[in-house]
Formats: sequence, C-alpha cells, structure tokens
Amino acid sequence: MKKLLIIGGSYFLGRVFIESLAQNNDYRIYVVNRGNRPLNMEGVVEIKCDRNDIAGLKALLPKESWHGVIDFCAYTPQDIINLFSVLPSKNIKHYIFISTVSVYAPTKGLPIKEGAPTLTSRQPELGPAADYGFQKILAEKTMAMQCKHNLIPFTCLRPGIIYGKYNYAPRESYFFDLIRKGQLVVIPDNDLPLFQFVSVWDAARIIALCMGNPDTYNKTFNLSAPELVSYGRLIEILEVITGRPLPKKIMSVAEIDKKRIPLPFPLDNHLIYSGDLIQQVLNFTYMSLIDGMQRTYDWYCKEL
Repeated sequence: MKKLLIIGGSYFLGRVFIESLAQNNDYRIYVVNRGNRPLNMEGVVEIKCDRNDIAGLKALLPKESWHGVIDFCAYTPQDIINLFSVLPSKNIKHYIFISTVSVYAPTKGLPIKEGAPTLTSRQPELGPAADYGFQKILAEKTMAMQCKHNLIPFTCLRPGIIYGKYNYAPRESYFFDLIRKGQLVVIPDNDLPLFQFVSVWDAARIIALCMGNPDTYNKTFNLSAPELVSYGRLIEILEVITGRPLPKKIMSVAEIDKKRIPLPFPLDNHLIYSGDLIQQVLNFTYMSLIDGMQRTYDWYCKEL
C-alpha cells in the first residue's frame, strides 16, 4: 500500500484531491493540518498539528516511507525549511508543491509559459496580497533547493484561477449568489480583458497523475485550461447552465471601482497562461468551462 502525506488539504483543492483517492485501496492517506475542518473520511488518518510546530510534527508524524508528499499550504520559505527539518529525506519518493501563477512578473508576452520571468520583489500595489506571489516564488526556490540537496524528485504545479466544488473564495459563487437572489449582475463595458480557469477536478486529477511519474520530476507546470473568457462570455455560460437570461447592468471600470463592486476577475488586464505543457506530458485534456461550471452550479444548488 502506498503512503501519502498531505500537508493542508482540508479546504477546496486539497479536499477534492483527498476525496478522489480516499476510496482507492492502493493508498493510505495521512493529512496534517490544524483540524479546523475535519475530513472524517474512511481511509484517511488526520494529524492535528500546525505545519510549523516542529516539536509537534516530530512527535505525531509516523515513521513511514512516503510514496508522495503533497504540500498544499506552504506560503513562505520558512514553511518549507521547517517541514524538511522534520521529514527524513530518505523516506520521500516524490514531493509535489502546489504553487500559483501569481509568481510570474507582469509581462506583455502572452500566454505566460513556465519559463517566463518570475517576481523579484513584493507588489505593494496589490495591498493585502502584496507579499503573496513573491513569497510563493521564494518558497518554490527553497523547495527546489531542499529537494535537490536531499535527492528528492519534485514537481511544482502553478494553478491559475481555480473554480469548483468547495471553493471558499467568492469567485463563481459571487455570481451564483446574485442569480439565486434575482439581483442584477454588473459587468464592465470593456469586454476585452481575458482570463482563464482550471476546474478543481482537473487540478486534483493532474496531481494524482503526477504522483510517482518520472516524466514530471524536477519540472514546473502551469495548470490552465485553454479557453479564453471575458465577463461577457462568462455571463453567456451562466445563462446556459441556469437555463434563464440574467438581469445585468453594464458599467465602466471607473464606476465599478468607485462603487466598490467586488467583481472577482480582472477588469483592465489579461490573465492568460499556457497550460499546454502538462497536457503534453500527461496526455491530459481539460474539461470545458461550460461542463465544469454546470458541475459547480449543480453542487452549489445542492448545498443551499
């Protein structure tokens, strides 16, 4: 039986990933998190501990040989250093790090591919998120150094905008809530900014396909479906999956900003990434956005 160690994993992508493998008798899954959202799944051992509680991890982690360590919640280099100080390197066959496309430096060279320049400093213009992308790229580099030093093959995955089951971020649910309440959907008059998504189910499947796969060792991959989406196109999709026209109001970006309408996607710049490389390596095809959003909306309605 293959032993997997999951760091984080009680929210969103990690939860869907664990659900997808929990019924597979080939795996025994151990999950380390703070226990705020217990999984309570058969075949899953939950270890309640903060990842940076070194003494606690030393006491609680079983002395196992890990087929895979999947790290969903490392945000700083210290998060990586602390974990590697606890895990015996000879017991890790593959380390998978979940990063983000937010590590890329601003560029007009689109789509952004894995070799594009990454951030070299924090981004004060992003306010509360100023440190996020920069700390993530530093964590990536620390992870790669630790793995190379300890002869552990690694895979780094950089998802774009993830949507789907268990999404706690107000992305697609922002629109679903407006639809449920019969309220107007505001969209920008400039329908040019384009962005992309990746479904949580695709992201979870990619992680599973990467585990123990030498073709993914010591490589970095974007996770981004190829469909280019604008606000106008997103509304069209929402009308199809709900089966009804949506009341909407067109506003300028300036007015949207002035009224602080919390639209969740870009208003004045593209977010376009190439997710082709992972498709080629894994012979993988992303689900269509309309299928993924239909699946997400169906889950949302059941959860009401």
